[in-house]
Amino acid sequence: MTSAAPPGARRRARGLLLTSGLAITLAAVLVPFHWLVVGATHSSQEIFSSPPPLLPGGHLAQNLRSLQDSAQFGRVLLNSLLVSTVYTVGAGVVCTLAGYGFAVFRFRGRNALFGLLMLGLVVPTQVTLVPLFRMMADLGWLGTYQAVVLPNLALPFGIFLMRQSMATLPPALLDAGRMDGCGELRLFARVALPTMRPSLAALAVFLFLYQWNDFVWPLIVLRDGSSFTLPVALASLQGLDETDYGAILAGTSVAALPMAAVFLALQRHFVSGLLAGAVKD
Repeated sequence: MTSAAPPGARRRARGLLLTSGLAITLAAVLVPFHWLVVGATHSSQEIFSSPPPLLPGGHLAQNLRSLQDSAQFGRVLLNSLLVSTVYTVGAGVVCTLAGYGFAVFRFRGRNALFGLLMLGLVVPTQVTLVPLFRMMADLGWLGTYQAVVLPNLALPFGIFLMRQSMATLPPALLDAGRMDGCGELRLFARVALPTMRPSLAALAVFLFLYQWNDFVWPLIVLRDGSSFTLPVALASLQGLDETDYGAILAGTSVAALPMAAVFLALQRHFVSGLLAGAVKD
């Protein structure tokens, strides 16, 4: 009879298997980013050569110039930064206030109203495009940034996230503030918000990335190329006869930098914020 493997050997085998799985997963995630950066430094002909290039080339400056000439890249980059920042602030205020109201106040029909709001999580975005477009047209907002920002301020997921986080506030803490004469807005700003920093950071990251990557709705409502956001401007570079893939990959690489910077800066708060409210005492 063969003796069973010692516990230490089994642990090492499991650790090796786990490390191998993580290495394969990491490679699967990083290889597309490597190809994105490498492709941004090559011309379209070199990108589609066989075998494809695996090391950076010398066409990055030329690709960026072509991108600027074709899509006014500097302007659309500022457009995306402006729209995403304004949306993050506005939607953050709306979602946080709504989450506070659902978590703290007790009123008739609260659960039914919250459940109705959560239905927005399962309704496809495409279903709302036509009525939203008609609404923006009636208001005369087509081609303006308010048509991009305002319709999605009350984002169901953002309200859900903040409601779950606000539900962890101790009621005694809020009652003590009311006894000291705090109004609800002051109580919200001075007591609730300071304790919700991880959740606010998670919400800010989610909202910024949501707006930064949004393509369909800005494509529908924005009319002038100078007002395009980055996803729309990059998509406009795809021609029927010829497409400058080097310029597109260069623009995509630059567009990924703000997203990576925001996520890396707030990564710790993002993870802890998403877990807030998941465990009840």
